[in-house]
Amino acid sequence: MKLAKKQKISWHNIILAVTFFVIGFWLFPQFIHTVNNQAQEGVVNEDYFNSVAQLVEEKYPFEEPSDQEKTYGAIQGLVLSYNDPYSTFLPPENSSVYNETIYGEFGGIGAELALYRGFVTVISPLKGSPSEKAGLKARDIITHVNNEEILGKSFNAVINEIRGEEGSEVSLTVIREGYDEPLVIRITRAQIEVPVIETFIKNDVFVIQLFNFNEKSSNRFEEAIHEFKESGSQKLLIDVRNNPGGYLDAAVDMASYFLPQGDVVLREEIDDDGTEKLYRSKGYKLLDGAEFDLAVLLNGGSASASEILAGALRDGLDARLLGEKSYGKGSVQELISLPENASLKITIARWLTPNKTIIEGVGLEPDIIIKPLENESLEEDSQLEEAINLL
Repeated sequence: MKLAKKQKISWHNIILAVTFFVIGFWLFPQFIHTVNNQAQEGVVNEDYFNSVAQLVEEKYPFEEPSDQEKTYGAIQGLVLSYNDPYSTFLPPENSSVYNETIYGEFGGIGAELALYRGFVTVISPLKGSPSEKAGLKARDIITHVNNEEILGKSFNAVINEIRGEEGSEVSLTVIREGYDEPLVIRITRAQIEVPVIETFIKNDVFVIQLFNFNEKSSNRFEEAIHEFKESGSQKLLIDVRNNPGGYLDAAVDMASYFLPQGDVVLREEIDDDGTEKLYRSKGYKLLDGAEFDLAVLLNGGSASASEILAGALRDGLDARLLGEKSYGKGSVQELISLPENASLKITIARWLTPNKTIIEGVGLEPDIIIKPLENESLEEDSQLEEAINLL
């Protein structure tokens, strides 16, 4: 019995050591020095940690997690203490899934999902996807999959439950802002093929619908700009509704067709002192001398790179933002590989528009609010129609 107690105490020390190691090595090296200087002030209380950990082990009546699981749990608790919605520790099983699906659709439903404050949250249903057709919306919080509660399940487990054979059905229960009761959404899984860009002209307005920012987006956007120039239209509408973002470089490339060389596209704030990394326009000449009206159409599913492009065009060219407030994803995460195939996803910076407007957690407010009509079919698009008429 005494031996068991000794093993438990040593496990506490392992957890504490791992916690300190993660803080000191990956987050800020000066931590150890700070602890040594401030220990007398009670910044770190090892005895308190040990006593609580021992109390949990003594009182919990059911099967205990393994020492490995306890270690992972302690690290995750450390990361959660920073209260950052996008920072998380990914144990091996979750890490492999995150690496596999860091960008794109999950499980044949065609939606960008993320862990946000511990909840599986919809960033955006993708254009023409089963999730969009079924009515899934940006910011929906998934609580049940096929009527089974997902609280306490790993991200990996939830994704595996959402995935399935093409043609099969999955039921998602979601909490949606503005609704008193949860909603049940039934989605038929399918092969997902999301277009990068679509273009068309309506009422003399040239429309570029941009669905994501991937490795193909920059080249396809250049083709779209050529099409716009050759069309003779003097009105351009860039539609980034339900575009969850993607590659930062693609957003900078696209802004470079409009902003003069050297103009700021994005400010990346890397510490509380205001230290910044500036991303500047490359000054592509394709539209030199062209005169046209420019607007960007966005909604609550416009996130990340979509917000970067919209903010740069508004601040740099006074382009009007139309539609609804954007999602508010304006921070940068780094994925760090750890031993045992685990990963640490940690926020390392936040994005601001050229005029220093904060995106993270706030979103971009449109200059003119356009809301879609209630209960309109997928074939209807009153929001787009009104935006075209405003140009």
